[in-house]
Amino acid sequence: MDGWAVTALGFVAGLLSTSSFVPQLIKAWKESDLHGISRRMYAVNLCSFALWTTYGALIGSLPVIVFNVLCFVLSAAILTLKLRKSGAAGKTA
Repeated sequence: MDGWAVTALGFVAGLLSTSSFVPQLIKAWKESDLHGISRRMYAVNLCSFALWTTYGALIGSLPVIVFNVLCFVLSAAILTLKLRKSGAAGKTA
């Protein structure tokens, strides 16, 4: 497979996997429905995205870098909403 085709495949795969976080973020933002979100899972995800980004940088793979940074940002936003909601619930309880 040509180099451009491999890169294109990486960008398509990254776009699909990254876009899977968008509906969760929108739902969490609009509805404040964060009950089913696991803080631990999102914390582990953040670590994995940071490691994948580092790996992508070491091997020089732009799709790996770009989409793991985007996934990190989206996951961090969801986790931040969860932590804020948990903190607010703890203060009123």
